[in-house]
Amino acid sequence: MTSPDKPATEETGQDKPARRAATEKTPPRRGRRVWKIIGRTFAVLGILALVLALVASIGALVFYQRTQLPDPNRDFNTNTTFIHYNDGTTRMGNFAVQNRQTIDFEQMSPYIKDAVVAAENRTFWTDRGISPTGIARSALSILRGGEIQGGGSTITQQYIKVYYLTSDRTMTRKLRELALAVKMGREVPKEDILRDYLNTIYFGRGAYGIQAASRSYFLTDAKDLTIEQSAVLASVLNNPSLFDPSEGESNAERLLERYRYVLDGMLEMGTITQAQHTQAYAALPEFPEIPINQRYAGPNGYLMMMVRDELLNRGFTDAQINGGGLQVTTTFDKTLQDHAVKVAQEYTAKVAADASPAQDASQLHIALSSVDVETGEVLALYGGADYLQNNRNWATTPRAAASTFKVYAAVAGLRNGFSLRSTFNGNTFTPEGDSVTVRNEFGHQYGSDVSLLRATEQSINTAFVDMTQQIPNGPAAVVQAANDAGVPTGAGWDLNNRISLGTAEVSTLDNAIGFATLVNDGKRASAHVIKEVKDLDGRVIYEAKTTPTQAIEADVAADVTHALKSVVDQGTGGAVRNLGHDIAGKTGTSGIDDTITSAWFVAATKQISTSVMYVVGEGGNGDLDPYKRPGDGTFYGGTYPAQTWASFMEVALQDKPNVPFTEPAWVNTDGGSSTTEATEPPSTDTQTSEAPSTTASSEPPSSEPPTTTEPTTEAPPTTEAPPTTTEPTDEPTDEPTGEPTQTQQPTTSVPATQPTNTGGSTP
Repeated sequence: MTSPDKPATEETGQDKPARRAATEKTPPRRGRRVWKIIGRTFAVLGILALVLALVASIGALVFYQRTQLPDPNRDFNTNTTFIHYNDGTTRMGNFAVQNRQTIDFEQMSPYIKDAVVAAENRTFWTDRGISPTGIARSALSILRGGEIQGGGSTITQQYIKVYYLTSDRTMTRKLRELALAVKMGREVPKEDILRDYLNTIYFGRGAYGIQAASRSYFLTDAKDLTIEQSAVLASVLNNPSLFDPSEGESNAERLLERYRYVLDGMLEMGTITQAQHTQAYAALPEFPEIPINQRYAGPNGYLMMMVRDELLNRGFTDAQINGGGLQVTTTFDKTLQDHAVKVAQEYTAKVAADASPAQDASQLHIALSSVDVETGEVLALYGGADYLQNNRNWATTPRAAASTFKVYAAVAGLRNGFSLRSTFNGNTFTPEGDSVTVRNEFGHQYGSDVSLLRATEQSINTAFVDMTQQIPNGPAAVVQAANDAGVPTGAGWDLNNRISLGTAEVSTLDNAIGFATLVNDGKRASAHVIKEVKDLDGRVIYEAKTTPTQAIEADVAADVTHALKSVVDQGTGGAVRNLGHDIAGKTGTSGIDDTITSAWFVAATKQISTSVMYVVGEGGNGDLDPYKRPGDGTFYGGTYPAQTWASFMEVALQDKPNVPFTEPAWVNTDGGSSTTEATEPPSTDTQTSEAPSTTASSEPPSSEPPTTTEPTTEAPPTTEAPPTTTEPTDEPTDEPTGEPTQTQQPTTSVPATQPTNTGGSTP
């Protein structure tokens, strides 16, 4: 009821809640306006999305319709890959010119069709080449910059990828690949896809297509391939560089495993019987002698194979390498390479002819590797006379490193508190816990206190064994030093206190890198043979990285380099001291049971590091002793190998200024086991008639008297007392007389995790 005293428009208390409710239900005008704008925006966006989707669909349809399926006979062709020396223009060789013959589906053995399907795509006859979900995933992936998804392993997709051998990965090309995959899966009969695939796929050995592959592997036609031969070829096409049995035993082993996988697939698919499977399963079929492609003939064949292997390691495919039209610039210097071949072959003939009696030159193998110290580029390499006659590359084949391995023990010693002036036992001794004595060449005694500098100069076995056993985890420390320098662990790297004497197997290429690291102040560059690769259009698609890594402490490297310079200036490496350059080097000769198995000379200037090794026999394990210089006691690293090195480097160093080594840092001169040498002369109880060295160590000035000079030879490879030998009468008295390495092993090895006995013996 309304009071007569109030105006008619005034609300009562009962009216106010109703008014509030009405207000809450009706939004303000501004709010209604915002919602209208949002609604209209979504409507416009929806229309735009529909228009864009329609345009995209029309565009995709037009793109799809305009994409033409390739004619394998007209559109598929390969382009030869050419290899150049480091000037980028002088041609070294080329990889496979196309070897292909197109044949009809009916001319292909049914076994090869079934084998390829079993190997590569067992659902080939029923799948669509690429699934609808695969199409969607692929389109999204391409728009994001990725690759085609959901079907890259099908035969259809493989064929499309074979059609493109270039490195171009533009979005347009990827979309065209996708369109081709869809179109081919829908429009092309499966028999035609398989036929074209088998006529274009690469099988290795320069063979494109099944007919060329049948001739290249089995000297037969594709129509006559057996079950076994078909299973082999279906296996090989997956990755010829891994499965071609002519590439080595490991390839043959991998091939057998995949061959059996293919046979299992054929049995599973019902295309062969259990009896046929059982008969074929036992072993690979026989491979006939195939006429040799002369592309790899001569010494350059080794270089070509190194280039090919490095391309594969850098991600290039066999098809790209053999038919992608690549332009590969290598690191090899033509002048130095030609000279390396000349020097190695001249010394091979000379050493065999000068031996008394004359020896078989074909059994003597000289390996030479030369690298740029700063970049790791391989400038020259001699791995053998003819790759086709013997595909073992002696320059990359590890063999016992002999006393060149003492270099890495010296690094380990300096890292563990010793200095170049620390002293060790230079006399014959038997480490506690061992049953075999350690001794030097001809039993020479150098005294109980021989500095590390002098031990390096004169390659004193006993001193290095003594030092190694005093280093905590000494053998492992030596291995670590070698690895840091760029020398990978291999056969013969047993962890015992004699590891520095060189049973560890190393290749000349790796040793060249190891010495390069030292003279480069501890900075390690990786060995490589490719500078850059350009595609068919001239675009650089690969460029080698040459920035070195600080792998060994600079002061340690400087001190070891100083010791190695002393080896050349006044030690066992005197044969190369007159080239007018600072040279840091080391000799090495390895022997087992009176057999000299390898002889080395490795040395480096500030610019170039070169490693030379001599071995004998088919496996490189024969006896070098019959090839020794007339008048020498045996075959020494300081003679023919050092002379080979000098002959090569004489040309390599032409027009190069001498760059002095970094001055020695003399690390740990206030520490280590000792900083002084013994003042008394070493014992000469078992010294032979060999002429002693007449030079002294180049240590810093000190108040101690100079060290008594001693003979320059190392330990013989036998525990029996060696006979006295006569020295060559036609050599100057300061030339090294050689240093076969003592290779006897202690009775126990030291595990990598177990420290050596610092009291002087190995457990």
